Amino acid sequence: MKSTTRNLSILATGLVLGVTLAIGQGVLAERENNSLRTIPIQELRTFTEVFTKIKSDYVEPVDDKTLLENAIRGMLSGLDPHSTYLDPDAYRELQVGTTGEFGGLGIEVGMEDGFVKVIAPIDDTPAQRAGVHAGDLIIRLDDTPVKGLTLNEAVKIMRGKPGTDITLTIVREGQDKPLKITITRDIIKVKSVKSRLLEKRYGYLRISSFQSKTGENLLQEIDKLQREAADKHLRGLILDLRNNPGGVLNAAVEVSDAFLTEGLIVYTEGRDENSRLKFKATPNEVLEGAPLVVMVNGGSASASEIVAGALQDHRRAIILGSRTFGKGSVQTILPMNNNAALKLTTARYFTPSGRSIQAEGIEPDIELERVRVESVKLPFKEIKEADLARHLENTNGDKNTGKGDQDQQENSLAQQDYQLYEALNLLKALDIMGSLKH
Repeated sequence: MKSTTRNLSILATGLVLGVTLAIGQGVLAERENNSLRTIPIQELRTFTEVFTKIKSDYVEPVDDKTLLENAIRGMLSGLDPHSTYLDPDAYRELQVGTTGEFGGLGIEVGMEDGFVKVIAPIDDTPAQRAGVHAGDLIIRLDDTPVKGLTLNEAVKIMRGKPGTDITLTIVREGQDKPLKITITRDIIKVKSVKSRLLEKRYGYLRISSFQSKTGENLLQEIDKLQREAADKHLRGLILDLRNNPGGVLNAAVEVSDAFLTEGLIVYTEGRDENSRLKFKATPNEVLEGAPLVVMVNGGSASASEIVAGALQDHRRAIILGSRTFGKGSVQTILPMNNNAALKLTTARYFTPSGRSIQAEGIEPDIELERVRVESVKLPFKEIKEADLARHLENTNGDKNTGKGDQDQQENSLAQQDYQLYEALNLLKALDIMGSLKH
C-alpha cells in the first residue's frame, strides 16, 4: 500500500508539473490481498487539466504551492467535517490548544452547509461572555462572508492579536433575523476542571474540555471537595459536561475510569489495526459508590459523549439534559515531513454496549430543556403555625437549623441555572434512596 501511495504521489506531481512519464498504457498496478489495484489515470489527467487551466486562465496568477495545498485541503474536507489539513501554523496551535492555552475567541467550531457552526463556547472566554451559543451558525466574519471559505480559513480570520475586535454575524434558531456580536480577541487560558460544593455534602464538578491533564485535575478537584464536605465525605456529585466540545480521547477514558471499577469504557473500530482499540476500567473508584448525575446538552460532543455513554451503559450515573451533539468519530493527527499534519478521521468509537452515537448522540435518561425561572411574589402572606396566636413554642430553643438560608440558596440556584437546580434535587433523591436501602 505504501508503494502505491508513493507511486501515486510521484505520478500526480509529474503530471501537474507537465513532465511526461512513459508508463506504457497509463496503468500502474500492484497486487494487494490477491487483487489488482490500478491508478486512476483518467482522474489524474482531469486534475492536471484543471490545474493547467487555472494557471493559464484564472483572473490573477496563483503559485503552484497555493494550488497544491488547496487541492490537499479540498481532498480532506470532502471526506467529512472533521478531517482537515493543518499547515505548520495550525499544527502548532493545535499542539498548544491541547495543553489549555491558545489565542482566539474561545469557541469550538465545525462546518455545516458551508457555514461555521458553533459546537460550544468554552467557559470563561470572550465568546461565552459575549453571548455566543452552541448551535449558532456564523455566516459572516466582519465583512467577509463565510460561504466559500474552508474551516481553516475561517478559523484564521477569527484568530488574531489579543485586544483586537471581530464582529460575528450569527443565525440562531428562534431568532427572526441574524445577530451581530462583537468579540474582543484574547489569550484563551482554559482551566478544564472546576468544582465547588452546592451544599455541605453535595459536590459540583465542571469539565469544560478534555485536555491532556484533565484526568489528573479531576482527581485533585474531587479530593478537594471531599476535604471541604461535611464529615469529610461527599454524599453525591454532579458532573457538568454541558457545552463541552470534547478533546483528548485518553482524558475521556481517565475521567470515566475515575467513576467505574470494572468493564469496558469505550472501543474504537477502523480500517487500520492501530485504530482498533479497547479501553477498560481499573478497580479504584473515587466516589466509593456515591450517586452521580451527569449533565449534557447539544453542545456536549466527542469525549463528553464517551464519558456519558460509558457511565450510562454501566448504570453508574443518571444522564440529565438534552440529546448530545453526536460526534462518534476519532481523529488522528498524522505529522508530515513539511512540519504540517493531517487531522484524519481514522475510526468510529462505540460505547460499552456497542452503541455508535455518530449523528445520533446520547439520549439522556431524563430530558430537561434549558428554561428560565423567576420568583413570583404572592399578593398575600402565607399563614404558618408560627403566625397563629398562642402557638406552642419550639423546644429547640435558640438553635438555628439553617433551613431558611438553605431555602434561599436553592431559590437562587433555581433562578441562575434551573437544570443544575433539578440535578441537585435528583442527586438528593438518589442519596436518600441509597440510604433507605441500607
